[in-house]
Amino acid sequence: MRYHLLLDADDTLWENNIYFEQAIHAFLTFLNHSRLSREQVRAVLDEVERGMGYGSVNFTRSLVETYRRLAEKDLQDADVQQVRQLGERIRAQPIQLLAGVQETLEYLSPRHDLLLLTKGEAHEQRLKIERSGLEAFFRRVVIVPEKDVATYHRIIGEVGPTHLDGGEFSALGYQSRPGRGTQRHLHPAPAHVASRT
Repeated sequence: MRYHLLLDADDTLWENNIYFEQAIHAFLTFLNHSRLSREQVRAVLDEVERGMGYGSVNFTRSLVETYRRLAEKDLQDADVQQVRQLGERIRAQPIQLLAGVQETLEYLSPRHDLLLLTKGEAHEQRLKIERSGLEAFFRRVVIVPEKDVATYHRIIGEVGPTHLDGGEFSALGYQSRPGRGTQRHLHPAPAHVASRT
């Protein structure tokens, strides 16, 4: 049977989250807040990031904004620049495919319809896809600002069995924060790909 497979990109096809986690660890260490725990500072950063959006550019802005809110000393340009550089380093990271990805896509591509669905800042995600060298394996690439239940239903509706020749639909990907619930409410049962991060 031919399937329509909806794949995530970051942390499913290539490393991504690990670079953000490294930057967050360095930020928490640099801030070294005297009253807030690392978890509490992380919660503030997460809240700021939700408002700013995803991708390394917005993440860098989120780091700087969190630093401005929580710094316990007068803001110095050099300190703000150091925080900014923590985020900017992410964009410079090379695309590192996860083990077995190339071979898996080579196997799946002739047998199934592969669709790539990724979230983030469109230009940045497009560059990562191009640098990965994997775009040719996919029938369609979709970049969205957020992946929620409505997004999945829209994509499935656009490219599902009524628009393609029969088959079943499955979503494959890595969810960096288990339990957020987005994919649990989808009709096609998602498969989560384990990652080292």
